[in-house]
Formats: sequence, structure tokens, C-alpha cells
Amino acid sequence: MNRLRGWLFAPMPLERVALLRLAVYAFVIVDVVFLHTSGWYHGYADPVWYEPLHIGTIFHLPAATVLLVELLKWGSVVGALVAMTGRYPRAAGWFVALTWAWYQYVAFAYGKVDHDRGDFILALLLLPTVGTAHLHDKRLSEAAGFAIRAVQLGAIATYVLSGVAKLRFGGPEWVNSATLARAVVRRGTPLGEQLLHVPWLLHLSQWLIMAAELLSWTIFFVPERWRRLMVLGWYLFHAATYSAITIAFWPHLVMLLAFLPLEEYRDRLFAWWRARRATAAPDDVPAP
Repeated sequence: MNRLRGWLFAPMPLERVALLRLAVYAFVIVDVVFLHTSGWYHGYADPVWYEPLHIGTIFHLPAATVLLVELLKWGSVVGALVAMTGRYPRAAGWFVALTWAWYQYVAFAYGKVDHDRGDFILALLLLPTVGTAHLHDKRLSEAAGFAIRAVQLGAIATYVLSGVAKLRFGGPEWVNSATLARAVVRRGTPLGEQLLHVPWLLHLSQWLIMAAELLSWTIFFVPERWRRLMVLGWYLFHAATYSAITIAFWPHLVMLLAFLPLEEYRDRLFAWWRARRATAAPDDVPAP
């Protein structure tokens, strides 16, 4: 138990939490204002189509109205803008978690539930628990370590449970089915349609997807260098998926940042930028 606690609460830099928060709250704004992946239009729907999820039944959440949807939509945006400043980290953070999660609930209560948003809601709930964290705060914190570790676990659970769901509903023969071919036919891009001419590649991809999802948990047991390469591999996989069938798990891509030393990458980027500017600047030579 001591080893488990040491792993779950391994101290991490507060600046990493601050950078992850910045990415998370920025995505909330992008998602609500530009991606339109939530059910803002369900405020106009007849309440007869409302089918409360388990959480809606527990908390007696009402059917959507135009006023409710607008309050949740713009409330999450305003809350995210405040949270990005670093002020009131707990109050602003939990306000965003409440409004954005409820905004997603509105969409899910009228249609399918997107599994790529579960780990993002987990991040919205946990990141505020860290409290004040500045962008250049190099202090180590157990609270920061637990929040980041929990987000990592949520992100990997998304992959593992996705593989389990494929086996549960499609059976072991899912890997030999025509799932990807059907996806390309339904919503394929010109690039994706080319894959229909090489069906063995789609077949192989299904085997690779299943293996990658069910073995994703190994990321916690590999050296740091391999961990970063695995994250890069997931990003490349999602980029290929989007280029072939225009499906992107946007909030999940943000959550994968929890595996990376964001402060290290930021410092490298700033150092490169300063060196570039110094090289481009003219020599300070006095005129004759």
C-alpha cells in the first residue's frame, strides 16, 4: 500500500499543473465556441425526447431549455476565461467542471454518449483540487502529482475500456470484421477511400487498434523515453484516423498531455526562440 500511495501521490511540479490547466480551459472555449460538439440545439427539442442518464435520474436534472443551454454554454466559457488567469483556481475550476459537464449531459441525454469526454470531465474535477499553481512554480506537490496521475489513469482507462467494449459487443471476431471499411464508406475522406483498395491494410489496422488499446496500460511500466514515444504514437494514430474518416477525440488528445513534461517542452521552446532572435538580430556595431 505504501508503494501504491507513493506512486499515486508522487510529487510533480506545480508548473506542470498550471500548463495543463491552461490547455484544458482553452479547449473548453474552443469546444463550446468553435467545435460545436455539444447539444446547444437541444434547448429547442421537445422534452418528450429527453431520456435522462443515470446521473440525471440521481440529481433530478430537468430537460433542456433554451435558457438553460445558453447559461451552461456561456457560463463555461466565462468560467474558463477566469480560470485561465490563474485566479480563484478552485472556485473557477469547479464552476467550469459543473457547467461544461452539464452542457455535455444535455447532448448525451438526447443521443449517443461520447466516450472521449469522460477523462476530460475527470480532469475538470481534479485539477482545481491542487489550488494555486503558477506557470513558473517549480515546487513539487503531492496534490499536483495525484491530479496528474488520476488524469493519466482516466486517459488510459478510455483506451482499455474501448477495447473491452469491442470484445463485449463485437466479440473476438471484431478484429476480422468490416468495421473500418464501413466507417470509410460512411464518412471517409479521399485519402481514406484509397484504403478500400487495400482491404488487408484495414484488416491489419483493426488488429493493431485492438492490441494497442488492450495493452495501453503498459505505458505506466516503461522508461520515460518510451512513455513519450507511446504518447507520440497515439497522437499519430489519432491524426491518421482523422485524415481517413474525420473522427477526432479532441478532449482525449488534450488529456494525453498529462503524460508529458510540459514545463520542459515550454522551456526548450522559449530557449529556441531566444536563440533564434539573437541570431537574427543585427550586430550591435557602432557606425563609423
